[in-house]
Amino acid sequence: MLKTKLFLLASGIIGTLLAGTCLDLPAQRLGGYPSLEFNQHERILFLGSSLFENELEKGYLEFAISSRWPDKELAFRNLGWVGDNVFAEARSTFTTPPSPYQQLFQQIRSTNPTHVLIAYGGVESQKGKAGLSEFTKGLEVIIDSVDALGAQTTLLSTIPVKLAGSAENTVTQNENLKLYADAIASIASKRKKRYVDLYTPIAENASDIYLDNGIHLNDAGYYYLAQVLEQSFGWPPRESKVTVNASRSAARIAGPGKIISGREDKIVFSMQEPILPLPPTDSGKPDAKASVSVQVTGLKNGFYTLTENGRQLVTASAADWAKGIVLDHGISQEQAAQVCEYIVKKNELFFQQYRPLNRTYILGFRAYEQGRHKQGLKDMDIIITWLEGQINLHRKPVVKTYELSPLKG
Repeated sequence: MLKTKLFLLASGIIGTLLAGTCLDLPAQRLGGYPSLEFNQHERILFLGSSLFENELEKGYLEFAISSRWPDKELAFRNLGWVGDNVFAEARSTFTTPPSPYQQLFQQIRSTNPTHVLIAYGGVESQKGKAGLSEFTKGLEVIIDSVDALGAQTTLLSTIPVKLAGSAENTVTQNENLKLYADAIASIASKRKKRYVDLYTPIAENASDIYLDNGIHLNDAGYYYLAQVLEQSFGWPPRESKVTVNASRSAARIAGPGKIISGREDKIVFSMQEPILPLPPTDSGKPDAKASVSVQVTGLKNGFYTLTENGRQLVTASAADWAKGIVLDHGISQEQAAQVCEYIVKKNELFFQQYRPLNRTYILGFRAYEQGRHKQGLKDMDIIITWLEGQINLHRKPVVKTYELSPLKG
């Protein structure tokens, strides 16, 4: 920490930051910004601690952003580091120089970002109010470094914990996490940066969205977090709903679909949703607002089977079809899962590339022993680029043909 403070002083930044942040400024809430748009070939960076490193196993956040722009080639890098703080202390290695702080800035610069999502404060909040001033100074230095690169910044709040030891400690920790969330909001307001309030929607979610440790989000938690981000960015729900009216002599359709043929015993229609649904979670119960659904009204009593490109998807009663059926499997869901798989593989490779386990022996002061492997790390770029090509190739929904017919008994 002493080296970090000396670095800040040497940088001449402390004087500017001592003005502090006015914590009584109103936090910026959802809907306070114009809809976020990304341009062709933008590079988006996730920067923070466990919230982003744990995302490496899911890919939901990256999928939520990249799939919104199926015609634009976007690149993503994840520099999340469990246990890290705004002074990069978790990034320390046996190699000096660079210092952890210098290494953080080198890592940021190496990704050539055009937009950086920053999520810090969880680790720092353990110091409570006493550590708040130090945290805000460090966060502003990171923002300054991103500004110097000409990249846009989005600040994410802390998230609450479900359990932190005793019930009393959990209450205290959440009070501190909320305090730091408000501080981040105030900095965003002062610096005119986009702010995403994660604390409130996570706190209000009564579902099982935490791992057993009560601190980190589970699969369902990241699925929900992806939707929170989308709403915060001003994007509408990604649901694609097709409604077919079968009560007339000629079936009619509303939504991203087209009637191919409509008879009393069979309705055939095509559909191409504008964007893919969120990939299904382990629970297999997708949120209707993030999925594809089909509603058919005017059917005679009985059961009807829906097929997709000749493959049976679901059988339901006329009453259930009138309510609407959410499709939790099918071509679009398989596409989404495939894209997520590519994202996870790509991020695993990048993780190995910028954080090799034997970094000191390959890149550090003992590189004379294993420095020959440095080229191997660089060669990973070939596979990473190929995986990014696959992600871009499979992000656009394809046209599918559906057939609804009475269940044959």
